[in-house]
Amino acid sequence: MRLRKQAAVVLATVLVAVSAPAAAQEPVKSFDQLNTRLKVGDTIYVTDAQGRETEGKIGILSPDALTLGADGSKTFAARDVSAIRERRPDSLKNGALIGLGVGGGLALVACFSFAEGSGESGWCAIALGFYGGVGAGIGVGIDALIPGKKQAVYRAPGSLPSASLSFAPVITPRHKGVAVSFSF
Repeated sequence: MRLRKQAAVVLATVLVAVSAPAAAQEPVKSFDQLNTRLKVGDTIYVTDAQGRETEGKIGILSPDALTLGADGSKTFAARDVSAIRERRPDSLKNGALIGLGVGGGLALVACFSFAEGSGESGWCAIALGFYGGVGAGIGVGIDALIPGKKQAVYRAPGSLPSASLSFAPVITPRHKGVAVSFSF
């Protein structure tokens, strides 16, 4: 019976820990390559050379310029754009897996707490399926409410992010701490 509990704990831990790996593409470095990643109608965020961000749908996409809005309301020449980002939707798979793990894990705990020694463990499989499914549904619902992150599609050659923050451990015989560095 003890081995069964350990297997259940390991299974629940694996279900909670499983998530889809993030596989972000590198941003293109040439403006004329944008058509490989974007198309007319995509919503993007354009950062100009002065650092101002403009959101809009692509109206016209050419090798040397980009126009936002179907009416041509805002046009950016390639030399005036430092970065272009887009918001990709997040996969609902990780929310489903986390919810399944939490719901199934709680059902496993209940099964081993209440069914131990009673000989009535047939309801455990039903509870595991039901609560695992409910947990997966809740996980998908919560994950659907979270917007995806903005991902860089284009970064002009020589342009770097405007600010960076870094942390480094500091360990000496007399001191222990963290060095914080902020640059812009």
